[in-house]
Amino acid sequence: MHLSPDQIIFWQFGFFKLNATIVYTWGLMLVLVISSRLITRRLSTKLQRSRWQNLLEIIVTGINQQIREVGLNDPQKHLSFLGTLFLFVAMASLFTIVPGYEPPTGSLSTTAALAICVFVAVPLFGIEENGLSKYFQAYLKPMVIMLPFNIISEISRTLALAIRLFGNMMSGTLILAILLTVTPFIFPIVMNALGLLTGMVQAYIFSILATVYIAAASQARQSRPSSETKH
Repeated sequence: MHLSPDQIIFWQFGFFKLNATIVYTWGLMLVLVISSRLITRRLSTKLQRSRWQNLLEIIVTGINQQIREVGLNDPQKHLSFLGTLFLFVAMASLFTIVPGYEPPTGSLSTTAALAICVFVAVPLFGIEENGLSKYFQAYLKPMVIMLPFNIISEISRTLALAIRLFGNMMSGTLILAILLTVTPFIFPIVMNALGLLTGMVQAYIFSILATVYIAAASQARQSRPSSETKH
């Protein structure tokens, strides 16, 4: 039992290592790309639709609804990014039913990469919505002295996003490893089922937090001037 897929080395040449994190991450991305291509190549607008198309429409509709409830009025604009985050984290946990598979989200490098994607996407969506000048002016509010604190806040929440996902995924693996040494026949089945549930919850939380950050960058910065003028 490995606590992190980084510890599983498939190939090494000097400083270059091909570990399970890289292999399973690229394998997971390949599965998502091929699956999406196979499902969407023959989409139907009629009443008779394939089960895979129905499942895809349920997922897309659910993600759109969650994005709208958070406060983004144009879910389609953010669906590709936020939907991909959710599907990647969810599928990374779902594939734990495959023997020998280790979820890449159990590696801090993977969760950090996902958090960095959110860190880059937040200002991009914010600038697209508000413009470059208005977006960066928000860092100076309510006073210019708040600039470093606002920047630190942006960086710290990115770190928290990465560590939260990594910690939750690693803790499940650690508990399973402990229970395997105590009762190797009973608890693994229960813990695997619990791990699937935990993974899906973490996928939801990660994508929702990313949506909240984007909504804050896109809308909260617009509402501040109007609220100040009322006072």
